[in-house]
Amino acid sequence: MSVPAFIDITEEDQASELRAYLKAKGAEISEENSEGGLHVDLAQIIEACDVCLKDDDKDVESVMNSIVSLLLILETEKQEVLIDSLCEKLVKFREGERPTLRMQLLSNLFHGMDENTPVRYTVYCSLIKVAATCNAIAHIPTDLDQVRKWIVDWNLNTEKKHTLLRLVYEALVDCKKSEAAAKVMVELLGSYTEDNASQARVDAHRCIVRALKDPSTFLFDHLLALKPVRFLEGELIHDLLTIFVSAKLAAYVKFYQNNKDFIDSLGLSHEHNMGKMRLLTFMGMATEYKEISFDTLQQELQIGADDVEPFVIDAVRTKMVYCKIDQTQRKVVVSHSTHRTFGKQQWQQLSDTLSSWRQNLATVKTSLQTLSTST
Repeated sequence: MSVPAFIDITEEDQASELRAYLKAKGAEISEENSEGGLHVDLAQIIEACDVCLKDDDKDVESVMNSIVSLLLILETEKQEVLIDSLCEKLVKFREGERPTLRMQLLSNLFHGMDENTPVRYTVYCSLIKVAATCNAIAHIPTDLDQVRKWIVDWNLNTEKKHTLLRLVYEALVDCKKSEAAAKVMVELLGSYTEDNASQARVDAHRCIVRALKDPSTFLFDHLLALKPVRFLEGELIHDLLTIFVSAKLAAYVKFYQNNKDFIDSLGLSHEHNMGKMRLLTFMGMATEYKEISFDTLQQELQIGADDVEPFVIDAVRTKMVYCKIDQTQRKVVVSHSTHRTFGKQQWQQLSDTLSSWRQNLATVKTSLQTLSTST
C-alpha cells in the first residue's frame, strides 16, 4: 500500500525533514539524523511527535503519514516496538479529539502491512479503541469470521486472543450492536478450556448480564453450555440465568423476592425482567398448547384481563410466537412458537416431523404415479 508522505526523497532525508519540522514546532529533538540508523531516528521522531499531534494545522496528516511510511519500510523485527509506541500515542493523546485523523493514520498503518504480520494485532486493537471513543465501530472490520482468520494469521497466544475478542465485544456493545456483540462474547467464552475456565468469571458474568439486559435477546440456553458459565454453577448469577432459560415467571418472582439486592447490584431492571419473563413463559406455554385461554394467561403471566390482548400483540411483534386472538371464546390460538431450549426432545420432534413429511410426499408420489399409469 502506498502511504502519502512529504516528497519523493530518500528515507534519510525524509527523517531529517521530519526532525526539522518537529524541531520548528518546539520539540526537543536534534535536527541531525542518528548514527544508529533509521529505526533509531524513528524512535526519536515518534517520541517527539506529540507537538505535531497538538497542532491542528493542515500539515499534521502529511507529517504523521510520513512517519507511517517510514515505519512500513523497516525490517519486521524492528517495527514492533516502534509501532507499539506510535499506537499508544494515537490512542491516548488528546483522547476523543480528531478521531477521524487518528483512525486514518492507524488504518494506513494496518493496511500497509503484510496480512500475516503479527504486529498488526497491536494496530487493530488501537483502531478498535479509537473507533469506540467516537461511535465509529461501523467503519472497522469486526466480522467474526474475519477476526477468527486474523487470530490464526497472526498466531496469537491465548492471552492476546482473549484481549482482542474482549475489545471487539466491548466496542460493539458501546455502539449498540448487541447481536454482533453477543456472538463475539460467545466466541470468547467458547475459547476457554476446562483448565482456564475459572479465569473467565468476569467475562462469563458480564455476558450473562448483557444478555439479560438486551431487549432483543430471548434465548439463553446456549450460554449454559459454555465452560466459563458452567464454572459459575451454584452462584446466584447462574441460578438467575437458569430461570431465564427454562423456568416460568413465578420462579423469577420468587427469586427476586429473595434476592432483590442482588438484582439491583447487577444493574438489571426488575420491570424489564418481568416483561421478558412473561414473554418467555408465554413461549413455553405456546410450545405445549395450541390453544391457551385468557384466564390461564392472566394467571401464569400475572396480568389483568385488560392487559392480555396488548401483551399478545407485543409478543407477536417479537416474532418469537405466531398466534391469533379469538375474542369471542377468549383464547389464543397458536400456530408456532420458538422453543426456549433445543435439546434431545426437540431434535426428536423435528425428526418425527420430517419423517412424517417424507411419508406424506411418498404417498403423494405414489398417487401421482398411479394416476399417470391409468391415463
